[in-house]
Amino acid sequence: MESGMRASSFSQSTMVKLKIFLTTGVLMVMATSLFGGSGVYSFTLNSIDGKPAPLAEYKGKVVLLVNVASQCGYTPQYSALEAIYEKYKEQGFVILGFPANNFGAQEPGTNEEIKTFCTRKYSVTFPMYGKISVKGADQAPLYKYLTMETAPGIAGDIQWNFTKFLVDRDGKVVQRFEPAVTPDSKEVTSAIEKQLKP
Repeated sequence: MESGMRASSFSQSTMVKLKIFLTTGVLMVMATSLFGGSGVYSFTLNSIDGKPAPLAEYKGKVVLLVNVASQCGYTPQYSALEAIYEKYKEQGFVILGFPANNFGAQEPGTNEEIKTFCTRKYSVTFPMYGKISVKGADQAPLYKYLTMETAPGIAGDIQWNFTKFLVDRDGKVVQRFEPAVTPDSKEVTSAIEKQLKP
């Protein structure tokens, strides 16, 4: 009788532990998928006007993140960026520009100077953020995420201005294009169109 009771309490104790273990596991999986699913949406940076601009504002859109500079050999890409923004924005596409002075001191200006340059010289209308660092000790958390926590083939140090990251409607970084790949190239526009498909 006593051994039967011992067996019964043992199995009840085991069942309680098993339930706790399973519940904890399910919660961890949910938390991981929730965090993983947030992608770039968990970051907030200041707009070029100095106001907090959460990337979560672009949930449900296809996004192209670009580190830009005003005095770079690739600076004329602003024209192509604005052209593809105009072409696809009604379909739920947005470009976010992040001025950075990490390469050859090619973005020396203040946010105000950068904004004036972009609007006057290239008629930029897509959202621009305040100047940040995209590599090194003072690297912005968003770029730490892009260069270290994305998939192989996407992660890796930023090599120069006008590196482009394509983000799907769920906030997941799906492709990376190096500076020499122009925004209006078939490679980039095909990737954008693929993500825009319902």
